[in-house]
Amino acid sequence: MAHTFDLFGTLVRAATPDDPARAVAKELAARDVAVPDDWARAYGEVHIDAPEGAEVPLPAHVAAALRDRGVDVPANAARRAVVAAFDPDVETVEGARAAVAAAAERGPVAVCSNCSVPELAARTLIRADLERDAFDAVVTSVACGWRKPDTRLFEATARTLGVAPDSLTHVGDDPRTDGGVEAVGGRFVDVADVPLATFPDWLEGR
Repeated sequence: MAHTFDLFGTLVRAATPDDPARAVAKELAARDVAVPDDWARAYGEVHIDAPEGAEVPLPAHVAAALRDRGVDVPANAARRAVVAAFDPDVETVEGARAAVAAAAERGPVAVCSNCSVPELAARTLIRADLERDAFDAVVTSVACGWRKPDTRLFEATARTLGVAPDSLTHVGDDPRTDGGVEAVGGRFVDVADVPLATFPDWLEGR
């Protein structure tokens, strides 16, 4: 049996920019990138034709939006700007550490998270004092290329853990996305029904 945990909204609460386009624009300007006058509109448009279920890394989206407006993007400037714009304040959810530890007593454990910003998941885990070595794997959509509820993210997580997808028990806060584990035969545990603080007791009762 393997357990996977959603990160944002489940293990942690992370403050994100109220206006992402403005936050990214500020960081682009700090790196001497000319921000288009209609940046808010450009940021909100689709610039990369991705298949359904695919994750478009936010730096790739930002770079494509700038190119669409005729702005040359210096090497890696879009990535650095996005990473800086999404530098989070993090609050660890009550019971998160104990829940992960209880799951680890029963088999491999992974983070399985939708996240389009490189480095964000790793930085968040550090700030939440949830060390990466508490997990056997940290699998994000930006690294995998697919977003929950697409089954390919769950399948990739299972492969990384060396288990069958239908052996996964996935703990999350959003039935629309985290509930996608059921399509591979796994089990979804909604923290609205089983809060992390009671998760160890829930495991004991299984």
